Amino acid sequence: MKYFISDLHIRHTNVLSYDNRPFTTIEEHDSVIMKNWNDRVTESDDVYILGDIGFADAETISTYYRNLHGRKHLILGNHDKMFFRKENEKLFKNVFCEVRDYMELYLDKKHSIVLSHYPMPCFKNSFHGWIHFYGHVHNSFDWNMMEHDKMLIQNLYSKNPKENGNKTDVCRMYNVGCMIPYMDYIPRTIDEILASDNCKLNLTFI
Repeated sequence: MKYFISDLHIRHTNVLSYDNRPFTTIEEHDSVIMKNWNDRVTESDDVYILGDIGFADAETISTYYRNLHGRKHLILGNHDKMFFRKENEKLFKNVFCEVRDYMELYLDKKHSIVLSHYPMPCFKNSFHGWIHFYGHVHNSFDWNMMEHDKMLIQNLYSKNPKENGNKTDVCRMYNVGCMIPYMDYIPRTIDEILASDNCKLNLTFI
């Protein structure tokens, strides 16, 4: 099984108030995320983490991720590169099976996914049914903007189907930040994330 999640921000106390995360302490936050993860993910599963793994010393963060099940693939976020300096090589050896800035994942004939920490409304093959998972913007005004751009692009193409080759699967981009309601601090499958289109997110578009 393949799972996706982003912006865990382990040991990052300030993120509790920034995202209004429903935890009293960062210790509770980190404990719930680990339990949610290990209750679902097995050692034979793959989990794609789209950046911002934590905010603490390298030994603390590497130890935390060693205790999470599965094969962990990391797409680097803006808070992560400090963990992969030369002096931390031994700490993170074998924690992640790969570390990249960007990835294209081909699941099957129906699903190809662009994985990036940063949202890209004009991602590869965005007008040809590909999917884009991203993080970085949390549940902020910037996420509102990304959802607004997505809505505009989808509406434009749905109103001009003949001119646009009858394409219906347009700009399928999804925020997989752990704090997003449909993620709920749990690694999610592609089917679960795609089903979020049916969620009412109560966003205020600009």
